Amino acid sequence: MDYKKYIADRLTIEGLGAEEIAGQIAVPPDTSLGDFALPCFRLAKVMHKSPAAIAEELKEKFPVGGAVAEVAAVNGYLNFKIDKKSFARETLESVRAQKERYGSSDLGAGKTVCIDYSSVNIAKPFHIGHLSTTVLGGALYRIFNFLGYKAVGINHLGDYGTQFGKLICAYKHWGNREEVEKGGIHAVNDLYVRFNREATEEMEAEAREYFRLIESGDREANDLFEWFKSLTLAYVEKIYERLNIKFDSYAGERFYTDKMQPVVDELNAKGLLKESEGAKVVDLEAYGMPPCLILRSDGASLYATRDLAAAVYRKNTYDFDKCLYVVAYQQNLHFKQVFKVLELMGKDWAKDLVHVAYGMVSLEDGAMSTRNGKVVWLEEVIKKSVEKAYAVINEKNPSLENKEDVAEKVGVGAVVFGALYNNKIKDIVFSYDKALNFDGETSVYVQYTCARAASVIARASEETKPLAETDECYEPNAQEFELLKAIESFPDAVRSAAENYEPCYVARFCVDTAQKFNKFYFECPVLKAEERERAFRLNLTKAALTALTNALALLGIGVPEKM
Repeated sequence: MDYKKYIADRLTIEGLGAEEIAGQIAVPPDTSLGDFALPCFRLAKVMHKSPAAIAEELKEKFPVGGAVAEVAAVNGYLNFKIDKKSFARETLESVRAQKERYGSSDLGAGKTVCIDYSSVNIAKPFHIGHLSTTVLGGALYRIFNFLGYKAVGINHLGDYGTQFGKLICAYKHWGNREEVEKGGIHAVNDLYVRFNREATEEMEAEAREYFRLIESGDREANDLFEWFKSLTLAYVEKIYERLNIKFDSYAGERFYTDKMQPVVDELNAKGLLKESEGAKVVDLEAYGMPPCLILRSDGASLYATRDLAAAVYRKNTYDFDKCLYVVAYQQNLHFKQVFKVLELMGKDWAKDLVHVAYGMVSLEDGAMSTRNGKVVWLEEVIKKSVEKAYAVINEKNPSLENKEDVAEKVGVGAVVFGALYNNKIKDIVFSYDKALNFDGETSVYVQYTCARAASVIARASEETKPLAETDECYEPNAQEFELLKAIESFPDAVRSAAENYEPCYVARFCVDTAQKFNKFYFECPVLKAEERERAFRLNLTKAALTALTNALALLGIGVPEKM
């Protein structure tokens, strides 16, 4: 049952619908006051009364009974205590009925959300800076699908630019096909780094010519480019597989080569394109922004040109309700300009474009530069994390079966969770020791909690009957009730993650629920309890495991059966 909706449906507040009321209902920090609370401070202006008077008035009108056992007005808050017996029954039956779909909904039925994330650069390996866009986008992709939307994952490949002329030039001067095939993407990147260190003026001119040849359709230049692209995709697919990342489209910048001119023509036809020092721009001074550069003085396109074409193509192809761009906050101005240009073009769907900005990820030893060869590769971070996880498992449980598989889930999970646990806009300094802490706010702690719950269930000597058949009048104690409330909050956490484009709501649900389960585990014996308590507590353990497993799956993190 959605208790916030249940309460909101029974409140009558002039000018507010049930959905808006439900959105204002929260869980009080002091649960002794109530299980849910409606702050009445925002209502004071509308109702022309003090918050305390509003709370008292609403309390008198609320029909106590059913799921709500008690209502109280306290200092401008309307507090609700729910009936523990019905809450326990409703929550456990909901989890049992939905299983792996618990927490899902049809909220987005018939709606499409495009999500542009990861967007790797051809001929460059993944570095740690690509982690956030990849796992944030991947989590949002799963969350929106879980809520009934049709999510379209788009990898907007960086496959256009003068750097590819430089790469071909470097390969022609120093490369060897056999060595590059053997070294893969890292061998390609070494050539790029070498070019930036050693290239002469003649080689720079040669590189520009090679890029011109790519654009003009020269067969040899394009064959080399496609070879570099195939090496890149073969490499990144392995990383995506480890991170549980999927895409529906790999249409990159180059895909829009023949789709930019119609956009430029439309800008021109609508009088939006102005000349500035030989370049073509859209003047955005009236909106507090510098001009949006559309074409350089030599007629070459830019990022904005390609992003405008991509937005139009995506709307025409997918008819999205939302189009998300999971890109670092350094691109804030770029997306504000692109969205404003589309709005000025009369695209009413420009309001549905969202820049999901995030902070940067770095390691404890500092900044990176691919061009200068100073970089921390993501594959190395994952590898080291898995190796450290294996060492910890070997120390804590040396006889554990399938240690390699468990270490993979734990190590990869630590990297992913570390990027998702905090608000996305926050810069992150990744630490192996913190990420692999079994006692901290980490995925390892949550995974270990799942393994503990699975162990309890495996040790149970009999099949547990559903609560409704066991005893529908069981009243949970304080620890059981706190765990039930955490489990029941999962659907709300998923919705909040989608509404705010913040997977951290799901990550924090995981830690909070794991903490409450462990308190329950230590204070409420399960297998040694009396029959009624045993049946209930086993059902509660199963429900906690289901909710945590579902939540970790949305983040792209696996759950080992044993740890």
